[in-house]
Amino acid sequence: MSLKDQITEDMKAAMRARDTERLGTIRLLQAAMKQKEVDERVTLDDAAVIAIVDKLIKQRKDSVAAFTQAARQDLADKESTEITVLQAYLPARLSEAEINAAVAAIVAELGAAGPGDMGKVMGAVKTRLAGKADMGLVSAAVKAALAR
Repeated sequence: MSLKDQITEDMKAAMRARDTERLGTIRLLQAAMKQKEVDERVTLDDAAVIAIVDKLIKQRKDSVAAFTQAARQDLADKESTEITVLQAYLPARLSEAEINAAVAAIVAELGAAGPGDMGKVMGAVKTRLAGKADMGLVSAAVKAALAR
């Protein structure tokens, strides 16, 4: 079953269980997926769905930080709940050690040295680790590897 079909099934289950928080988050995800399909006139595969989920999670994390800073814990909690629901659709994430090892291998493979090669390395890393790792951690690992 594709990830898109799994999300649809989860929406139906949330409707049956009358789980309004989960249902709202899944509908938000489906709206983002549908928007991407309509805008680009494509059918989304699992990789594209994972990219959308990643984007939505990043937006929620930014919102949590802003709401916490503004002393709006009620809204921060709502966003945190949405993050939890969305994370269920992501594949298992790589650990920091696995990210560092993968980045080191790519840097060695490309023969990159110095901060000037950051774009070249990030392009290669994104294709290999997209959806498998937090890109913020990946970027920090690439900067550290190129600083050596």
